[in-house]
Amino acid sequence: MAQSQFVSIPGTDRHPVRGARRVGPAQPDEPLEVTVRVRRKQPLPATALAGDQAPAQRTYLDHTQLEAAHGADPADITQVEDFARHNGLTVVESSAGRRTVKLSGTVAQFSQAFNVVLEQMEHAGNSYRGRIGTVQIPSKLAGIVAGVFGLDNRPFAKPHFRRFKPAAGQQFKGYPPPKVAKLYNFPTGVDGTGQVIGIIELGGGYRPTDLSAYFKEIGIAAPKVTAVSVDHGGNHPTNAESADGEVMLDIEVTASVAPGAKIVVYFAAGNTDRDFLDAISEAVHDKVNNPSVISISWGGPEASASASFQTEFDQTLQSATALGITVTVASGYNGAADEGPNEWDNHTHADFPASSPHVLACGATHIKVSGNKISAESVWNQRAADTQQDSFGSSGGGISDFFPVPPYQAKITLPKDISTGKKGRGVPDVSGDGDPASGYLVRVDGQEFSIGGTSAVAPLWAGLIALINQKLGHRAGFINPLLYASPNALRDVIVGDDKVGDGNIGYEAAEGWDPCTGLGSPDGMQILGVLSAQQGAPPP
Repeated sequence: MAQSQFVSIPGTDRHPVRGARRVGPAQPDEPLEVTVRVRRKQPLPATALAGDQAPAQRTYLDHTQLEAAHGADPADITQVEDFARHNGLTVVESSAGRRTVKLSGTVAQFSQAFNVVLEQMEHAGNSYRGRIGTVQIPSKLAGIVAGVFGLDNRPFAKPHFRRFKPAAGQQFKGYPPPKVAKLYNFPTGVDGTGQVIGIIELGGGYRPTDLSAYFKEIGIAAPKVTAVSVDHGGNHPTNAESADGEVMLDIEVTASVAPGAKIVVYFAAGNTDRDFLDAISEAVHDKVNNPSVISISWGGPEASASASFQTEFDQTLQSATALGITVTVASGYNGAADEGPNEWDNHTHADFPASSPHVLACGATHIKVSGNKISAESVWNQRAADTQQDSFGSSGGGISDFFPVPPYQAKITLPKDISTGKKGRGVPDVSGDGDPASGYLVRVDGQEFSIGGTSAVAPLWAGLIALINQKLGHRAGFINPLLYASPNALRDVIVGDDKVGDGNIGYEAAEGWDPCTGLGSPDGMQILGVLSAQQGAPPP
């Protein structure tokens, strides 16, 4: 096909990872799978995304309605399938509801089909198959194909947990999650029965024997956990130093806070943008398990993601909103930089997907406990902590460079991004206990220790929403507008910062919303009251 017949897919431009170098061309016969995202038949109505009505007044779509009106047009799917077969590619799976066509083939076949050059890249001891520039398609598919994922397999997301590494003589093993729920005044008399909590995992696994031992120790019946494979992923536990810590943290926190809920873990095969996108799509459109809450404790800097990936991921989150699914997301664990000490570029970054305006972004705090009460609470920042730990960590927060200010943040004071001067969506929305030094008792591969990070806060809030859903008798759904209209339902955290690096890059906590802990940590019963109101939340 002549070059002039190709057009670029908007938002697919890619550049090498910082410091990466070309090693040579990718092997032409290397097999791979790619996900093609197709446009919606028609956009979701604004009323399905607003979230400013009380949950009792909302009408959510069901999966059949969503697919029929807002999935892909079958004719568009057919055009993509015909294009693939014409280029020697195999159609692995098609779904109008998920707006996806999954294809398999070789590097040579995909390079020709999408007019890209795939090369082997190396950086910091790691390697990936990468591309530079845009993905291209025949002009007759322009506007039909919204994105192509999997050609480039660079890692994107990381788990946002930190393991507590005590100094000599320290014995803290973490609080059982039900104790933290009690400290935050979570609703009683409910256990999440009837609710399904979906958990997204991009690596690691769990051992049923660990779950049995853990829940026996804390005096709660072991949960029903279902593993769902996404793109050949699966439950593959290895050791306590791996992503198993993330998986076990997520399961043990959600299931001990809402022990009556069913837990469904969606295991992707890796942590690329394709893996992440397919995992959230599988969870949101899961008609069998039908989760009412989804918890995500993985993410990466917005700057590391393509525009088409962030757009298509957010489109899936919009579908979740229309279905009444609440999505809680960890806001990052490297402060305002959102990058590790060896990766800093001296710029601030918001973490994605926490920066999506259609999720509840969750930051982290340090708590001090006296008896059965929290006596003090501050921003989690190990740089400023009075504990000796050998790994840095801090609540992720900042200003999005990709998503504009959403309506529910229009009336709060948002700073400009420190590095770019832009004003955008502020992260996080809420927070909760997440410092490993005041973290959660977790059992991982036979070992017990304290784990924290914003990874602990997303499942904590997911458990709270499951309890509230049961209490309400219906889904709370997208709750951000109601929380911003009733900030007094949260515990304002005004001490600390998320600054990192030698230049102290970051933001300080303040009264009201701030880019460290958002509106604050939960008062479960107060939040239940806000979401129970028949006319929505009162103005602040």
